[in-house]
Amino acid sequence: MDIDYLYIRKIKNGDTQAGERLIRKYYEEILRYCYLHVPDRGYAEDMTQETFERFFDSLKRYEHHGKTKNYLYTIAANLCRNYHKKIKDVPMDDVPEQRVEPIPKVETKLDVYAALDQLPIELKEVTILYFFRDRTQKEIASILGISQTLVRRRLERSKQRLREFLEKEEGQ
Repeated sequence: MDIDYLYIRKIKNGDTQAGERLIRKYYEEILRYCYLHVPDRGYAEDMTQETFERFFDSLKRYEHHGKTKNYLYTIAANLCRNYHKKIKDVPMDDVPEQRVEPIPKVETKLDVYAALDQLPIELKEVTILYFFRDRTQKEIASILGISQTLVRRRLERSKQRLREFLEKEEGQ
């Protein structure tokens, strides 16, 4: 029997410790996912907490099919999309100036993150899920509510754009 199924049954019956165990099991992974989408760790932590709040709020309707992690990713992906929509709507005069923090000297890693930031959100989502979270194309399709063919096309476009960006950076 799936441990997540047991946790969910216990949570539905009021066992708060089971809820805490489920959070501990997936918290870091969901946090890393959100942090890849949102460069501010505080926002990423808020999104992660919101992901679990929404998960617990939806438990009455939730039917476990062995995909708890995918469901959490779906919630987190929706929150990330909403965050990016809100950012686009903020007038630039209202954006606070950000502190400049020391940058680690890992140029390749920085180039990859810079390249990721250049991708449109729909390409960035599939790229993060596929390459950083090791989700299959089928799982990504389920999480994002799109077809596997579209996932495959987005991954191909993403790889091409990343390659072009990194080659351009290398040439500079």
